[in-house]
Amino acid sequence: MSGFTGTLNPQQRQAATHIHGPLLILAGAGTGKTRVVTARIAFMISEGIKPEHILSVTFTNKAAAEMRERVKDMVRDGLGKKVVLGTFHAFCAKLLREFAEHVGYKKNFVIYSQNDQISLMKRVLKSLLIKEETMDPQVALSRISKAKNNNEELGDPTKDLMPAIAEKYADEMRALNAMDFDDLLCLGVKLVEETPVVQKELYQRHRFIMVDEFQDTNSLQMRLLRALTPPPYNVCVVGDDDQSIYGWRGAEITNITEFENFFPNPTVVKLEENYRSTTPILHTANSLIKNNVGRRPKSLWSRNVGNDLVRLIATEEDVEEAEMIAKEVEQGFFSNKEPWESYAVLFRTNDQSRILEQAFRQRKIPYRVVGARSFFDRREIKDTLSYLTVLHNPHDDIALLRILNTPTRGIGGATAELARDRSMEKQYSIWVALCDPDFLRQIPEKSRNAVRTFTNVITKYAASASAQGTDLVTMTEALLKEVEYVEYLQKLSKKPEEFHAWEHGLSEFLTQMSNYQERNRKEGLAGFLDEISLNDEREDKDDIEKKKGVCLITLHASKGLEFPIVYLPGLEKGILPHKRSYEEGRVDEERRLFYVGITRARQRLTISYVRYRMKWGQRQTELPSPFLDELDRTYVDEMDYTKHMKETPTQEENTNFFAGLKAILAQE
Repeated sequence: MSGFTGTLNPQQRQAATHIHGPLLILAGAGTGKTRVVTARIAFMISEGIKPEHILSVTFTNKAAAEMRERVKDMVRDGLGKKVVLGTFHAFCAKLLREFAEHVGYKKNFVIYSQNDQISLMKRVLKSLLIKEETMDPQVALSRISKAKNNNEELGDPTKDLMPAIAEKYADEMRALNAMDFDDLLCLGVKLVEETPVVQKELYQRHRFIMVDEFQDTNSLQMRLLRALTPPPYNVCVVGDDDQSIYGWRGAEITNITEFENFFPNPTVVKLEENYRSTTPILHTANSLIKNNVGRRPKSLWSRNVGNDLVRLIATEEDVEEAEMIAKEVEQGFFSNKEPWESYAVLFRTNDQSRILEQAFRQRKIPYRVVGARSFFDRREIKDTLSYLTVLHNPHDDIALLRILNTPTRGIGGATAELARDRSMEKQYSIWVALCDPDFLRQIPEKSRNAVRTFTNVITKYAASASAQGTDLVTMTEALLKEVEYVEYLQKLSKKPEEFHAWEHGLSEFLTQMSNYQERNRKEGLAGFLDEISLNDEREDKDDIEKKKGVCLITLHASKGLEFPIVYLPGLEKGILPHKRSYEEGRVDEERRLFYVGITRARQRLTISYVRYRMKWGQRQTELPSPFLDELDRTYVDEMDYTKHMKETPTQEENTNFFAGLKAILAQE
C-alpha cells in the first residue's frame, strides 16, 4: 500500500484508501487531485478489485488521456489498461453502440458535430417556417439542447412553433440514424433507467465508479450516475464547489453541495494543502470565496510563504492597463530572464484581448491566444470525414450531400435537389433515392452515369470499411486516390501555399488515423469516427502547450491550468462580475470565476482595474469591482499606477532599464 500512498499527505491518503460506500473528495485548487485519484485506482487494484470493474469518468478527453497514462505507469503488469476510463459522452456512445436497438437506433448511428446540426436545422426551419419568418438555427438548437438537458417539455407541437421544430428535428435525426451530443447523454440515461436487463449487466461490469470535476456535472449526468450505482453506492466523486463556473452550460452546483441527498451518509474528505501557490495568493483567494453562501467551507493553505505580495493596481484607462502589463512582461523577460511562457493574462470577456494584443505587438512580445480555429473545421478534413461517415452510414444525408459532387463528377445541384425531394416524398434517405431505379430513370443519362459511378465507389469501399481487420489508412488513401481528391484540391487552390496547407492537413489526418489504429485494433471505422466526434470542443487547451509566448486566455478556459506569473485585468463592475450576472442572479458564479483566476498563479499575481474605458467610441467611467472590497488586504500591495508614472523614475528603475537595454543589445 505504501508504494501508492506513501508520498500522500494524511487527507490525500484517507481519500485514496477509502473504497466502499459513497465518498466525496473536496479537492481545492492545486491540492494534488489527479495524484489522489490515480493512487486510489492503484490502491483498489492492489486490494484485489479487478481493474475492469472500475469505471472512471471525467469531462475532457485530455483529462481522460492523462489519467490513462498515469494509471498505466502506477499499476503493474499492464493491469491499468483494463480500467474503463473516458468522458461521459464517450461512455454513453460506447454503451449505445452496444445496445442501440433498445432506444430505437441502429448500431451504426453517426454522431453529429455542431456544423452538421446547423445544416440539418436549416432544413427543418425551411420546411416549417413561412416565407416571412426567420429563425437563427443556432438559437433553435440551443433552446432544444437546454430542454433536453433539463428534462423539460417544450409544449404542444400542434400548437406552438418551438416544440414543432424540436419534434421535426428529432424525427429527422432518427431517420438519419444520427445523434447529437445531447442525445448521447439523454439516450444513455433512458437506456440505463428504462431497460432493467441492461442496467443489471452494467451493475456487474462497473462495480466501482469515480467521477472527476464533479462540480461541472448537470442533472442528466447525475441521473446517469444514480442509474449506474446500486446500494451500497460504491461511488467516489471529486470536485470543488468553489470552482463551479459552468452554470450557464447547465452545470448543477447542488450536485456537490447537496451530495447527501443523492447518496446517503457519504464520507467527506477535504484536500486543503495547496502545492501550487504561495501564502499571499491563497490567503487573498480564501478571503474572497468565503463570501459565497451555501458553499462547503474549506480553506487553502501552503507551506510556500513566497516572496511577493499580491498587487492591486489602479490605472487611468484600458490602454494604460495593457501598456503596464506589456511593459512589465518585457522587463521581466530581459532583466529577470523570465521566459515568455511564464506569463499569462486572464480576462473575463473576449473583447478585452484586443487592446492587450495591440500592446504586445507594439513591443514585439510573442503571445498566444487560446481557442484558434479547429483543425476539424478545415475543408480537406471535413471532406475526408464526410466520405468516411458515408462509408460507415450511407443514410447520413448531410455527409452525403457534402461529397456528392466533391470532387466535381457531373452531379449538379439540380440532381441533388431532385434526390432530396424524392427522399422527403418517399420518407427514405438520399442514398436510397440515388440507388432507386425509378429515380435514376427521371434524370438525364449523363447524371445517371455519374450517380452510378459514385454509388459503386461508395458501395465498394463501404464493404471494406466494415470488414474486420481492414487497414483504415490504406483504405482511405486508396479512396482519395480513386476519386482524385488531391487533384481536385490542386485545381481549387489559388496559390501553391494553399494547396500545400491542404495536403499537409490530409497527411496529419492520416497520421492521427494511424495512431488510432495502433491503440484500437477492434473498433474499426466506427470507433475512429466516434473518437473524432467526441473530441469535446476540440480541446483548445492542447493549443497552449504547442504555442510559444505569453498566454492570453479567458478565465473560463484557464480552469485546470497554472502559470508562474498571472495578470487579472479589468476588475470592474460590469466586467467581473459581468453585468448580465446581476440580471440572472449569477454573481456567486462570477465570484467563483475570479477565485479560479487568482488560484491559477504560482508565484506572482497582479490584479488591475481602470477608471475609464472606451466603449462604442465613448469614454466611460468605470467603477471598481465590488469583489475588490472583499479581499483581505493582509498580503496585498495597492498602487495607483497613473500617479506612480507621473513621479520621476527612481534610481532603481533607471538601473533596471539600462540592464534591460544591455541585455537586448547583447542578444543582437
